[in-house]
Amino acid sequence: MSKICELTGRRPTVGNTVSHSNIKTRTRWLPNLKSKKYFVAPLKESITLKLSTRAIKTVDKLGGIVPAVLKAKDNDLSPRLQRLKAKLRKN
Repeated sequence: MSKICELTGRRPTVGNTVSHSNIKTRTRWLPNLKSKKYFVAPLKESITLKLSTRAIKTVDKLGGIVPAVLKAKDNDLSPRLQRLKAKLRKN
């Protein structure tokens, strides 16, 4: 199960946890991913996406998944959403 947001491309970040005595321990911070189902009105179909909570807020702010996908950069989108974006532009 990959830990990548399908809309923003947010992935796990790595770094050091530094203790009070300055001992560095490698650690990984995972994005806060949630599974969310959206209805794509122009295509009359629903799609389930794995999105970060920030991406969910962005989708709500932009007024739905369609404007959010159309506004997103192509290199951040998952292959599924790239195909969806191509379908939306075609219609």
